[in-house]
Amino acid sequence: MTTISASGSASTQSTSSSSSSDPAQQIAQLNKQVQKLTQQVKDLSSSSESSDEIQKQKDLLQAQIAQLQAQIARLQAQQAEAAQQKQQAAQAKPADTSTARVEGVNRPSATNQIDIYV
Repeated sequence: MTTISASGSASTQSTSSSSSSDPAQQIAQLNKQVQKLTQQVKDLSSSSESSDEIQKQKDLLQAQIAQLQAQIARLQAQQAEAAQQKQQAAQAKPADTSTARVEGVNRPSATNQIDIYV
């Protein structure tokens, strides 16, 4: 039964870790929790409790692991989307500045000047 209380504390940790602002830190914390829960599942095999209780605890732990993995996947998708938006914004900026240069075609610079003799 102590395993259930330990897994209960793991679920409270997952809610507190989601308040962190950096997705990379959140993912690292969630991965640590997944590792702890996986270790708890492994430790259940050496438990002296009945096989029904052990199976129930394993099912609970595996469900929590699945939830944490889903949360990790969501955070990774958010990171990928943010990176893609940042890349698109960076690509859009040079295009905007090049159109500004095109508007000034009739204003020659020192390197781009035509001398016309009549």
